[in-house]
Amino acid sequence: MVGNLLLRGMLVGVFAGILALGFARVFGEPQVDRAIVFEEQQSQAAGEAPGPEIVSRGTQAGFGLLTGLVVYGASIGGLFSLVFAYVYGRASSIGPRGTAALLALAGFVAIVLVPYLKYPANPPAVSNPDTLGARTELFFIMIVLSIAALAGTVALARRLWLRYGAWNATIVAGAAFIIVIAIVQYAMPAINEMPQQFSADLLWRFRIAALGTQVVLWTTIGLAFGALVENGFSGRHRRQAIHSR
Repeated sequence: MVGNLLLRGMLVGVFAGILALGFARVFGEPQVDRAIVFEEQQSQAAGEAPGPEIVSRGTQAGFGLLTGLVVYGASIGGLFSLVFAYVYGRASSIGPRGTAALLALAGFVAIVLVPYLKYPANPPAVSNPDTLGARTELFFIMIVLSIAALAGTVALARRLWLRYGAWNATIVAGAAFIIVIAIVQYAMPAINEMPQQFSADLLWRFRIAALGTQVVLWTTIGLAFGALVENGFSGRHRRQAIHSR
């Protein structure tokens, strides 16, 4: 059962990665090209020689981007299926599609949106390579804290559910999540390495495209996985009904 769900989750993740690739190619890669042009202009103005191109731009925007998104999608899809196998039937009785959709929304908020609000993606020419390690560490700390806050929110909502009802429990738990995340993000150090001459329009378009790529991936995983699982459950139930006659 779990192995079947894991396989379906990874296949759905691959499919979601391919769709996210299409979105990134149309909306994200043109912004990366503009940022690279800006970086080259800055280097020329400073009299610096261009660095060696270890991987061509065509490979980065093509096979490299495809590989990254497909592997990322398969990984997220696999983890998603394992979490689904654990929570299905325990958290609620809304069915496979509803559970998958809510799980995808929660995962997107905790893993993508909350860390992104504090440490958004930056195009080339914005980030300092010397701070890459520190920025990566802070980003993953933010993810861990966000997931922990979400887990605490779910536990709080379940405790309040029977006493105050589903609606009130959800509102209180959601407000608690927002307050905790606001405190955490305020306490975490900020990172601002943007050059003064960098285009604000370019930065905005790049960050929207990066976030949109994640939206496409997580939405596809939530909807497609829920549909696959529901069809599988329905087929198994039909076979069980036939054999029981």
